[in-house]
Amino acid sequence: MIQRIRSFPIGTTIITAIVIACLPAFVIRYMYGLGAISNLSDGRPWGLWISFDLYCGVALAAGGFTLAAVVYIFGREKYHPVARPAILTAFLGYQLVILALLVDLGQPWYIWHAIIYWNWHSPLFEVAICVMTYTAVLALEFSPAIFERLHWNVPLRIIRAIQIPLVIAGVVLSTLHQSSLGSMLLMMPTNLSPLWYTPILPLLFLTSAIAVGPAMVIFESTISSRVFGHRIGQDVMAGIGRAIPYILGIYLLLKLVDLTARGNMGLVFTEYPLNLLWWAEIIIGVVAPIVLFSLPSVRQSSRKLFWSAVLVIVGLVLNRFDVSMIALAPRPGTIYFPSLMEFAISIGLVADALLVIILAHRLLPIAENHASAEGQELAQGQEAT
Repeated sequence: MIQRIRSFPIGTTIITAIVIACLPAFVIRYMYGLGAISNLSDGRPWGLWISFDLYCGVALAAGGFTLAAVVYIFGREKYHPVARPAILTAFLGYQLVILALLVDLGQPWYIWHAIIYWNWHSPLFEVAICVMTYTAVLALEFSPAIFERLHWNVPLRIIRAIQIPLVIAGVVLSTLHQSSLGSMLLMMPTNLSPLWYTPILPLLFLTSAIAVGPAMVIFESTISSRVFGHRIGQDVMAGIGRAIPYILGIYLLLKLVDLTARGNMGLVFTEYPLNLLWWAEIIIGVVAPIVLFSLPSVRQSSRKLFWSAVLVIVGLVLNRFDVSMIALAPRPGTIYFPSLMEFAISIGLVADALLVIILAHRLLPIAENHASAEGQELAQGQEAT
């Protein structure tokens, strides 16, 4: 029995309206420059777009390389139904990162200079090259969905033949730039609070991205199943959640050992009010998910699994905002709060991605009906006997 995809025209209309409403902010930015729409200045050159669209966006797209590695390199076919949606989300996430950077750069028409003028000593150069290259890899990894829809068998066979090298390249590139986003902050030892500044920031960034990858897969798969009617087996979701406590445990251990080794453990109690943000990260995004995902009763409940994944995502967002904005001291005398236009651009980019996801799920073979597939296999086995 073929399950019909539920239609939500009102939701699609609202998202489209948001995209249109936010479009003037983009027009004004390119007509009159950054000063016309943002509160950025020489004292605070990094703002909402860097913290949310870049630092959060790149990390929240980590589900693409983590699931691709699990399915195609380690051969865990059990998780194949959620691999393609994860790659789609990652691909769109990196598109949003690129678009946000084009808005944030004072002269975006020079962005191609990173390809020509190589600065081997700059972590920003490594991030730029890896993001551009990994976006191309994600496009190739996602291309089978388009080729299947168009019935283009020859390019489909070519992509499938090089799928493993593509996934390996994606994992390598993701590892490099996820950690290099932390390396960029190593250049600011006097600006970033010692609660967060550490020589192992690249390792912490990579570990937290790996942890949030499965959480994002649970988050997006749950919403997709509700909106588009894709049924994902609970054993698949539970299996994804089972790995999260181990990764978060490693992340927590690294944080505590590092603070102790640098003699800064006391700051978590005395560095008011920044210590409250540190505790919020750890309790909401690390300790609580470790406990929840370790409980079988949570892993067997789609609702509890979803909200536990939300905690991991919230914790990562808090961390990225803390290290790139809140705990990063501006030039003395500088005060920054994002303008309405800055919020409009970020909201518009997210709404744009949601609209593309809706269209992709309706027009392309994105998700498999895992539960139905299990039922068909069972029925075939009964007929054979």
